[in-house]
Amino acid sequence: MGSIDKQLPYWHVNVPENERTEECPEYLSTLSAKDIGIIGTPDSEYHVSTWLEVQKIVTENRLDTFRRVPSDLRRYLEYIWTLKRDYGSVMNFVLTQRLHWEAPIKPRGKPFEFEDDVKILWNDWPYGIDKRIVHLVVWTKFDLAEDPVTSDLTDEARAEIDGYVRKTFGSRIPSDRYIWFKNWRSLKSVHAVEHFHVMLFDPDPKFVDEITHGDVPQCRKF
Repeated sequence: MGSIDKQLPYWHVNVPENERTEECPEYLSTLSAKDIGIIGTPDSEYHVSTWLEVQKIVTENRLDTFRRVPSDLRRYLEYIWTLKRDYGSVMNFVLTQRLHWEAPIKPRGKPFEFEDDVKILWNDWPYGIDKRIVHLVVWTKFDLAEDPVTSDLTDEARAEIDGYVRKTFGSRIPSDRYIWFKNWRSLKSVHAVEHFHVMLFDPDPKFVDEITHGDVPQCRKF
């Protein structure tokens, strides 16, 4: 990854010649060096993460090593830019169009006590992982307590999530085929709404439709 094509501007890589623009698109004009390196890498050079690799990344808390396929990252950045233009912020879009929750968000009860305080949706723009892996996001109206020193989840919050995940997913899927994680604060794209991630390996599509109420990720629509 990151082996940028020296013969092409980074915004031309993975783009058909007849669709290339002389000027860099606005949504790609202020990228970090990391994102420029990814965007400038041919898709053919990208390594798709296996389920074993995904498990290792999560277990070792190396969440910053997750990457999107270069062309998917390009589409994701254009999508985010479009949301900010049309809705003012990503948070506004998520609240009004994905969660259909009204601000300010207030839980009805304690963490995971009431079903309507939680919503499970597809991750709209999943990482470059094995296509058999389903990447979901569990959104909550309540906070998930963090240690003020380490910024990691408290033991109590971790136990609450573990219990919920085992009940919701473990009752239908073997324990070695699901895993959850909560992104570091610096990696979150939506800060104002609490959430954590769940990945399932090769689950029954009917089960996924059931728990997401037929949700479809935005990457399939954009």
